[in-house]
Amino acid sequence: MNIVMITNLSYYLPELALIAAMVLGLFAIAFSGSRDQSDKIVFGLTMLLLMVSYILLNNMMFAVPRTIFSSALVIDRFGTLFKIIMVIGTIAAIYLGRFSQDILPEIKSEFSIIVIGVLVGGMLLASANNLLIVYLGVETLSILSYALASFNRKNNKSSEAGLKYALYGGISAGLMLFGMGHIYGVLGTIQFEGIADVLSGLTLSDISILLPSFLLFFAGLGYKIATVPFHMWAPDVYEGSPLPVTTFFAVVPKMAGMAVIMRITMVFFSAEGVLQIGWIGLLSVIAALTMTVGNVAAIGQRSVKRMLAYSSISHAGVMLTGVITLNHLGTTAILFYGVAYLFMTLTAFYVTTFVADGCENDHFERFTGLVSRHPLMAILMSIAMLSLAGIPPFSGFVAKFNILAALIEKRYFVMAVILGLNSVVSLYYYMKIVRLMVLKSPESSAPVGGFGLLNQAVIVAFTIPTLVLGLFWQEMMSVASSASLLVK
Repeated sequence: MNIVMITNLSYYLPELALIAAMVLGLFAIAFSGSRDQSDKIVFGLTMLLLMVSYILLNNMMFAVPRTIFSSALVIDRFGTLFKIIMVIGTIAAIYLGRFSQDILPEIKSEFSIIVIGVLVGGMLLASANNLLIVYLGVETLSILSYALASFNRKNNKSSEAGLKYALYGGISAGLMLFGMGHIYGVLGTIQFEGIADVLSGLTLSDISILLPSFLLFFAGLGYKIATVPFHMWAPDVYEGSPLPVTTFFAVVPKMAGMAVIMRITMVFFSAEGVLQIGWIGLLSVIAALTMTVGNVAAIGQRSVKRMLAYSSISHAGVMLTGVITLNHLGTTAILFYGVAYLFMTLTAFYVTTFVADGCENDHFERFTGLVSRHPLMAILMSIAMLSLAGIPPFSGFVAKFNILAALIEKRYFVMAVILGLNSVVSLYYYMKIVRLMVLKSPESSAPVGGFGLLNQAVIVAFTIPTLVLGLFWQEMMSVASSASLLVK
């Protein structure tokens, strides 16, 4: 093994730690004396190696950007920050799966292993530097996600969710592969830098040929982050999947897809010209539709999971509005938004999980009078809802304000107005839960189960960043600024 390979592997240690967790977990399941013993071993192993991966990634935030494995992967602060977000989301999902009744006891170990496999695919996407790695990352992430969606085999909705996810995923992967193949056929390279170089010298006729190919390419990535019109799977899959899986889907695949979309936009379309105008125009329409459809559809939902699914769609649209700015502030704002979105989403899903555990549904009525049944959880859920709506002084407000500022800086006033109006619309359905928790009398005085002392501490820990980032946001913005892809 030569020095170059050793150096490359050293930069890939966070992913190697996760792969080791998967392999050791499989051995633990195969050779442990009992299911209970294997569950404890797998849970401990996965959490330990996820923490190792997190520490390694934190150290890599200060490393000099470089490419590895023949420029197939790029290691930089931008990709590393997205990986950190995904690792935290995975730790939260595995912990939630350990204690949630939604994951059957006999498959808790398998849940942890598959979730880490999806994370590895997401981390590949965050570092992808050519089209082949993008495809491998999407497929690794997607195929294992289909299994996760149908993980509760005793629930018909879960089986339906897995089937729908696989069908939509197969179609989007085919469209993306067709688009990528055409891009390679026209440009003669799969490397991002090579594609950018060739694009800068194309004629108008060549560009007109390529734009449909980039649209097909975007179909696969838009499917992962659930943008309109590639969002149809999300509500049914979020509702049918076990709650820990839904929590995971709301963070990891979305952040992975957003990382790729941001990178290709900054690398391929940073030069002014017809190609940039066409791509930004396409993303603008998709972002506006995604925000609007997500928020309007969320208004009439009765299931909290389904409402959060449409909420997740609208947030994907908000992040896309930052992408179209193609400036440093916009990129920085999206990275900050990703961190803020992580913690407010985890808080919302954790509270929903423990409120819904042991019940037949997760309807809004389950939250009625929660403030008198469990005041702390009602307060934490209210903070999450207000932050998701973009109300000060929480992190969601700062995140949306920064994207709004980036739009105004680029004089995209129409998009700024659309973003503002959608924030107002979203306030209605987020406040619906707050109103039920605070202003309505509970139907039953029975205590809410599942909120043990440790679980309450975890939810509080997820809520603290929502408060801190809303009040003391400058330091996180500084980190996001150093990690952003500088676009002049």
